[in-house]
Amino acid sequence: MRISILLFLVFFCTLSFAQSNKGNRSTIYATYGRTGANMRLFNEMLANKGLTPMRNGYSNLGLGYQTRYNDFILGFELYQNAGMKSTFNGYDLDYRTTRALLNVGYSLTEEGSFQFIHYMSVGSGFLNFQMLKENPAETVNQFLQNPAHGFVLRDGNIHKGSRYFTGLLTEIGFQASLDVEIPGREEVLEIMTKFGYAFSPFENSWELNGIQFDNAQSGAFIRAGVGISLPDHNFFYKDASLGIHLISGLHFTSPDQFNTILEQNGLEPFEEKPNNWGVKILGESKGILYGADIYNVSLQGGANGFSSQTLNSVRLYGNFGRKFFERKNLELGGVAGIGYANLRYSLINNSKPDFPLLFEEPDFDGYLRKSGMMAKPEIYIMYAVPFSSERGINLVFGIQGGYEAPLSRFRLLDTPMYKYMANPYLHFSVGIRP
Repeated sequence: MRISILLFLVFFCTLSFAQSNKGNRSTIYATYGRTGANMRLFNEMLANKGLTPMRNGYSNLGLGYQTRYNDFILGFELYQNAGMKSTFNGYDLDYRTTRALLNVGYSLTEEGSFQFIHYMSVGSGFLNFQMLKENPAETVNQFLQNPAHGFVLRDGNIHKGSRYFTGLLTEIGFQASLDVEIPGREEVLEIMTKFGYAFSPFENSWELNGIQFDNAQSGAFIRAGVGISLPDHNFFYKDASLGIHLISGLHFTSPDQFNTILEQNGLEPFEEKPNNWGVKILGESKGILYGADIYNVSLQGGANGFSSQTLNSVRLYGNFGRKFFERKNLELGGVAGIGYANLRYSLINNSKPDFPLLFEEPDFDGYLRKSGMMAKPEIYIMYAVPFSSERGINLVFGIQGGYEAPLSRFRLLDTPMYKYMANPYLHFSVGIRP
């Protein structure tokens, strides 16, 4: 995570030297695609046992922000990648990765309705490799009495918090995009495709229990996406903006009922408040606000003498609202958000053997998961610090406060977690806004 924060600061400093002109634009977008990958070393172990290999390739679901200054491109992307599930002896075997990347690129075309960009990305990530079967427990008490139903291996464990992102990841690729006019609006719909190659530049960076999983973070990719773009040449007077902000803060909640069950089963309770790091993308057009938030709310701790535990929730919101007040560099506004959240409890044995013994005797860890819909009202206050006297980039400091309310029944087996998921929060942010 230290690498990601350092790169985010470099992102700010680089933008401070940009000049504003009619060749500038900012874009928020979502993409989906596929990456080719072969878990070669793990598949060799399976072949030695006379088993079929894991299915190749993984999917990419991404959220991105991009800004163009003249022909210079800067951006940020967050990807959730999911491998193809395979089944062995009643166990589901699959892997997931998460990547946070900063992009630097150059446009090979002039600013216009069609853009072709060459870029390179650098960032850090998370790897989750698991082999789990269905646990027959119907209650959390039953689960905790016999939790082991497979194994879960993690590197850069963001279930503990986003600051645990690790490694150095890179991409080299191309992006082609086409603007589609939105009737009556200065914003345009941007249709895009991205293709290139992702890789981990250092060997042996993603080793889990004696096997290298570098290929889970590598491979040739192709993605398609759609976004909203604000090209400067569409605005006679620039009354629209689109910025990106790094957020962190406090969630005033505690899993009290779940903690009671943990203690009844001889495990340690979660004692601290959840930690949170995330990204906010906020756009404005004529006083109307829109954007997206994604953040990671996490608790971690020891469970007993040989196990650790995490309680983790990733939340993704789409926001829409209104700016109430603006005077000089100070503004006040509010948004309503609706989105998706998951809730995941992991009980991890810290003394698992290496492969191939782990594959032969996999029952060490326990895992519970639930997902659903969330909503929130939020108010914010932001203060913008211009980098120059010209119309250009602002460094923006903000405070956001709100209340999250579950729209779904969040239950871990028989235990309701609604009170934990429903919480007031206070976030602090720093970002850039063209």
